[in-house]
Amino acid sequence: MLVWLDHAACQDVTRVGGKAANLSRLASVYRVPPGFCLTTEAYAAWAQGRDNPTVPTAARILVRTAYAALGERYHLEEPRVAVRSSAVGEDGQNASFAGQYETYLNLVGADAVVEAIGRCWASAQAERVRTYHQQHGLVPTLLAVLVQQLVAADMSLVAFSANPVTNDRAEVVINASWGLGESVVSGAVTPDTYIVRKDDLSLTTCHIADKQCMTVMASHGVKEVPIPLPMRLQQTLSEAQASEVAQLACTLEHHMGWPVDIECAYQGDTLYLLQCRPISTLHG
Repeated sequence: MLVWLDHAACQDVTRVGGKAANLSRLASVYRVPPGFCLTTEAYAAWAQGRDNPTVPTAARILVRTAYAALGERYHLEEPRVAVRSSAVGEDGQNASFAGQYETYLNLVGADAVVEAIGRCWASAQAERVRTYHQQHGLVPTLLAVLVQQLVAADMSLVAFSANPVTNDRAEVVINASWGLGESVVSGAVTPDTYIVRKDDLSLTTCHIADKQCMTVMASHGVKEVPIPLPMRLQQTLSEAQASEVAQLACTLEHHMGWPVDIECAYQGDTLYLLQCRPISTLHG
């Protein structure tokens, strides 16, 4: 019922969902935060007894053991983690499921992780998810939950290896802002926009937005705060960083075999890959 992200078993989309399977394929080559996945088997066992909303004992024990092992691996008593839903069919070619399932950031302690897993499972039964399935002609799917060490991001970004507005396959488009990525992916902040030409990785467009808010870590969980005035009109990514992100997007497009939509974060000067999925809105 539980597999580690860097193990081959975590590449089986029927067991771990699209999000975890894609990251597992890349974890041995790219800088992906370490973690583990509670599989669809665990979700199925919970779903059969939905009159009891708590995480079953067997799954609870597995999560506690794995969380402790993650801490031991990196010499942390209680690592800060992100808990993210990963549904079968999510992050696929035909439907992204973006925003349909729950994500919890900066959780500390096994109890908090177990509680978040239960909430992720419950989100699969939400009315908005049923409506999404109906609109896309999909059948209800099983849900896995991915637990990863949290990247304390200074800047977060979303990048596309093809321009999702113009369908130009020769461009990489990057949206970036300060702090954790939640404010960027949720649309809470208007991010900076960078367009990089693929053939030589040169920056052709740099639009600096008036960035009003950002997501930061609290003692437990996250909070949205105003961006300090001096940073609001400050460029988030340097030209070299924009080129580095574009290079990663191009490499991942080649690796996966389709134009990619990726989420990344910079902690200091180090770039981390947090998600990789097809651009489901691309035409032509």
